[in-house]
Amino acid sequence: MTDILPAPTRNDPNAVDAGGRLGLGLIWTYTLSRVAFMLMGVLFGVYLMKFATDVLLIAPATMGLLLAAARLWDGVTDPLVGYLSDRTRSRLGRRRIWLYGSALPIAVGVVMIWSPPAALDGAALVVWMAVALLVYETASTAYLIPHAALGMELTPHYHERTRLFGYTHMIAFIGSLLGMGVLQLMNMAEDKRSFAGDLSVVAGITVFSAIVLTTRFLPEREAFQGRGQANVVRAVADVFRNPHARLLLIVFGIETYGMASIMTLTPYLVAYVFPLEALLVAVMMTYALPQVVFTPFWIWLARRIGKQRAWTGALLLSAVPFIWFYFLDEPGVTFWVLTFLCGFLAGCGAVVQPAIQADVIDYDELTTGDRKEGAYLAVWNLVRKCSASLCALIAGLVLQFAGFVPNEVQSEQTIRAIFGLLPAACYLLGGLLFMRFAFNEAEHRAARAIIDRRSMSL
Repeated sequence: MTDILPAPTRNDPNAVDAGGRLGLGLIWTYTLSRVAFMLMGVLFGVYLMKFATDVLLIAPATMGLLLAAARLWDGVTDPLVGYLSDRTRSRLGRRRIWLYGSALPIAVGVVMIWSPPAALDGAALVVWMAVALLVYETASTAYLIPHAALGMELTPHYHERTRLFGYTHMIAFIGSLLGMGVLQLMNMAEDKRSFAGDLSVVAGITVFSAIVLTTRFLPEREAFQGRGQANVVRAVADVFRNPHARLLLIVFGIETYGMASIMTLTPYLVAYVFPLEALLVAVMMTYALPQVVFTPFWIWLARRIGKQRAWTGALLLSAVPFIWFYFLDEPGVTFWVLTFLCGFLAGCGAVVQPAIQADVIDYDELTTGDRKEGAYLAVWNLVRKCSASLCALIAGLVLQFAGFVPNEVQSEQTIRAIFGLLPAACYLLGGLLFMRFAFNEAEHRAARAIIDRRSMSL
């Protein structure tokens, strides 16, 4: 990779070797800012809905609608950021300049969401939260899409991509651990609103610092500058014209809904179905830890039997523990085993899916000649957010119409159904669909050979 654009201060020639293998130092540099995002992600995914309904006293349906509205806004910003990132020309690189620009607005958005003024209530509080979500989601889009696109560009090698995203998943778990520790402190805090306000300031400073410091040392491929699609509509349309990307995107959205169910509904499950609210963090750790511990296993399995077969099997098997949760009566040993299995199987998608995504972007280059990772990540980011917000919206509406009353005894059956049966159906459908995926190692190798010959002739 002789076309690496060095970071402003220095360029480590060993960051990517001649065979395309990424150095661990580069992987750590790429991933460290994600640690801060994972910390916030735990709080947003696990506790924001409950914080809004139980602490801020916003109606569940209202909060669900706010999250859904934020996703509608993402429908504008995601493709726009992806397109502009692909087309950006800068001495800092087409991705790094976006990372720098997003840092401060992200920090401001975090503070706004978790520390609304105490004087606000009713409609005024709802408006504040709507604006806060708008600021945070727009800024995070300006970071996440270019950052992920940069990761897709670091290596063109089929199995090295699995290694990159596997290590990224493991390193980012540090943020999950920190997030769960903070979540435990949040649960223990007598004044949760005050604690959340103090926490938001620390989190804002942390994410700002992490983005600015790590971006300084990230390399980019200079040859990719200016190779994005000139027309924004066509750039997005090309994603859907790519048959391999189209199928992968559908399955990704389905799996994301299933995972979002865990993040959104676990606090309700342990509070209103099983008497385990004091062990919420332990439950989340039991889910999250096997995702990381078994990452080397998924990297090995993907190399051994192929990325598509590994992920298909994990998707189909994931339905089993969720169905079992629906019928489980007591939170005994079985509860913890099922939680562990959910986490273990979810780890496959976290490692394999982004590696497959990078492969199908190569197929796009083969057919169009463009390098538009930003457009692809924009569509993926939008689908991810829409799936997660759809989960929150459905959960909020179902809870609302089932007569949910904060901090009171609830009907168990409703929570069991939206936590267990809906995700199980998603995983089954996703696994069955992904059995049709046909752009695997041999097909990718052939595509890369054509692309490389074409590049050498230029």
